[in-house]
Amino acid sequence: MTETLLTILPDYGAYLLLLVTLLSCLAMPIPASVMMIAAGGFAMAGDLTLWHVALGALVGAILGDQLGFHIGRLGTGHVERMEAKGGKQAYALRKATEFTRQRGIWAVFFSRWLVSPLGPYVNFTAGAAKMGWIAFTLGSIAGEAAWVAIYVGMGAGAMDQVAYLWPLVRDGIGFNAAVAVAVLLGLRLWHLHRAHQKQAKLDAAQADPKA
Repeated sequence: MTETLLTILPDYGAYLLLLVTLLSCLAMPIPASVMMIAAGGFAMAGDLTLWHVALGALVGAILGDQLGFHIGRLGTGHVERMEAKGGKQAYALRKATEFTRQRGIWAVFFSRWLVSPLGPYVNFTAGAAKMGWIAFTLGSIAGEAAWVAIYVGMGAGAMDQVAYLWPLVRDGIGFNAAVAVAVLLGLRLWHLHRAHQKQAKLDAAQADPKA
C-alpha cells in the first residue's frame, strides 16, 4: 500500500494527504507519517507546494480527530467492539483510557505526535469519557500542528535529517525512524534521477538547435 500511495502522491498532493491523515486518526493502518515525509521531499523538489501539503495533512488530521471523538461520545458501540476483539487494539484502548484519565487535554496533545500510536484511541476514549469538546479540539489542533510540522518539515529537510535519524535506527529506537531514513534516501535518489533527466533533455536541446 505504501508504495502505491507514494507513487500517486505527486499527482494528488494535499488531497491525498488529507484523506490519509483523516483515516489514520480513525485507527486505520495508513502510513500517514511516511506520506508526510515524502510530501515534504516532493515539495522541496518542486513537485508539490509545501504549504498546500501541510494544510491538507493538518485539515485531514483534525477532521479525523473530530470523527473519532464523536464516535466515542455518541456510543455507537464501535469502541466496545474493538475491546471485545482483544489483541493490540484492545490493549491500545486500555492504555489510551488510562492516559486520558491521567493527563486530560495533555493526553490529546501528546498523543498526536509524541506517542502517536495512541492518538486514534485517545480520540475514542476522550469522547467516551465526555471530555469537553473545546478542550479536546484545542489539544487536537495544537498536537496535529506539531505532528505535521515535524514530519513535513523532516521531508523538506530531506538529507539534512538522515544524519539525525540514523543513530536512532542504529540504537534500535524504532521502526518509524528506519522507515523515515529509507524514505529520505529514496527521495534523494528520486531527486537525482529527475535532475539527471532534466540535464539530459537540456543537453539534447543544445546539441540540436532545431529541437
